[in-house]
Amino acid sequence: MDAQGRGRADDIDPADQWVLNPNTGDYELRLQSSAPQSTVPGPRRTATRAGGAATRPRTAPGRDREIPGTDVPGPRRRRGAPEEPPPGRRRTKPKKSRAKKILLWTGGGMALVLVGVSAAAYAYIKHLEGNVATTDVGSAGASSFSKDEAFNILIIGTDKRTGAGNEGYGDKGSVGHADTNILLHVSKDRTNATAMSIPRDLMVDIPDCPTRQEDGSEKIVAGTLNQRFNTSLGQGGRDPGCTMRTVEAVTGIKPDHFMMADFNAVKTLTTAVDGVEVCVEKAVDDKESKLKLPAGTSKVEGEQALAFVRTRHSFGNQGDLDRIKVQQQFLGSLMRKMASSDTLTSPSKLLKLAEAATKALTVDTGIGKVSTLKDVALELKKVPPKNISFTTVPVVDNPAEKVKATVVVDESRAPQVFQMIKSDTSFTAVKKKEAKEKAAVAARLKGTKAAASEVRVQILNGGAPAGSAQAQLNWLQLEAGVSKSENAGNSGDTQAKTTLEYAPDQADQARRLADIMGLNGSAMKPGKSVTNSQGLPTMTLTLGEDFKGAGVKLNSSSAATPDVEKSTADKVQCAS
Repeated sequence: MDAQGRGRADDIDPADQWVLNPNTGDYELRLQSSAPQSTVPGPRRTATRAGGAATRPRTAPGRDREIPGTDVPGPRRRRGAPEEPPPGRRRTKPKKSRAKKILLWTGGGMALVLVGVSAAAYAYIKHLEGNVATTDVGSAGASSFSKDEAFNILIIGTDKRTGAGNEGYGDKGSVGHADTNILLHVSKDRTNATAMSIPRDLMVDIPDCPTRQEDGSEKIVAGTLNQRFNTSLGQGGRDPGCTMRTVEAVTGIKPDHFMMADFNAVKTLTTAVDGVEVCVEKAVDDKESKLKLPAGTSKVEGEQALAFVRTRHSFGNQGDLDRIKVQQQFLGSLMRKMASSDTLTSPSKLLKLAEAATKALTVDTGIGKVSTLKDVALELKKVPPKNISFTTVPVVDNPAEKVKATVVVDESRAPQVFQMIKSDTSFTAVKKKEAKEKAAVAARLKGTKAAASEVRVQILNGGAPAGSAQAQLNWLQLEAGVSKSENAGNSGDTQAKTTLEYAPDQADQARRLADIMGLNGSAMKPGKSVTNSQGLPTMTLTLGEDFKGAGVKLNSSSAATPDVEKSTADKVQCAS
């Protein structure tokens, strides 16, 4: 009989439920509880033949024996299964198949491997974090790194002679000045980045700087006027936070984080990626840096790579500005090599690169974890090399010097460069990602437009560089035909975006000015008009931090820069 025939609906064969009773040594039938079922049957009655003779009950098909002393049949044996041992004898445990053994061992082995790999990865990350040195720069930098915003990282190369084999480089007694300085700006949408070099011989005013001491106390290093930029680090105990504060004072751009490296960084990073290609127009044999290269393209790494970025007597006018160009070309080549499939698909190179980078770097506490440094690298990797621009702070010779040794900011060209970085504007032609405006906002741009000569507007400066309101006024009147415009000074508040407020009956004027300036629907603010100096109703244009310069449309992805030299990371250039 099967389980169904006994009133059970579990598809369980009762014969499988004969178990050994350790107290008696006998096998007993023990049914598990289930849905309501019939009572367990008692001993089977003997059958009577004709004539009254009793007969021995036949064993049910598949039964091998009866349990002695009972009329209950023994457990049912499945086809092909070995015979059950006699009652009272210990049941032999069935052997696992070879396939099952292999499966169990393989599964257990994989689990151990996974646990081992996880533990090793955790240990290795901790090892890498032990390589990275950090400095607390306090309010000079951001407390954390955001993957959803634009960010500025100040890259500092010091002339401190740390590390084996560097005894002959740099100034013997240097405390580690800011010898090479690059402010790297990565746009919010990751379509572009700008690396702006800051000359070490740029004359600047260094502000007061609070620094964190080893015992946790704070010491303020007094600022100094009219000093070389490179003394913003090391001099008087200044830390990288002081250099960050100096950058903000000079450019108006606040660095969020810093990365500082010494001479070893160039040597170890180039060795980790098996060298980078550089190009020189003519053969170089520099006795100062000991660089020897034939004309054309060469691969450099280690000591030779360091010699290349330190050489200045073989290029241009042998000054620091020409060396900056060479360093930018080198960094572009290094970026290409680090992003190449040859590097990214080689575990050994990536491990070497991780070791070299972490050992070479000192960073602020906001990006001091390896996971955060990885995030920074991945965000930068999103930017196409063709849209990574290298440029230098526009400068002119220091007019206070007879023998020209230092430079000062060129006030005619530098402000627009600084503003482009502040407003997240690309130095390359980038296809702009158009924002999806709501229908009601987009509709503000639709409709008739007044003639430019009918547009009446006052201009306020609400965060743009000083002089922007007057510069835009001049352009509107002289170039765009908006003659009924005037400069209303500063708004008193700073706003990120440029806005245009207007009354309902001025909508046609607002649409014309929006067209002229490249304002989108969200920049147009229906409201009320104000009275201008002549007592007439006028719109209000407030220039925000996103203002890109007089005559430059707000919806353009890039602006025409003044006369500044720039290059991009995707192009191979030869030093001359």
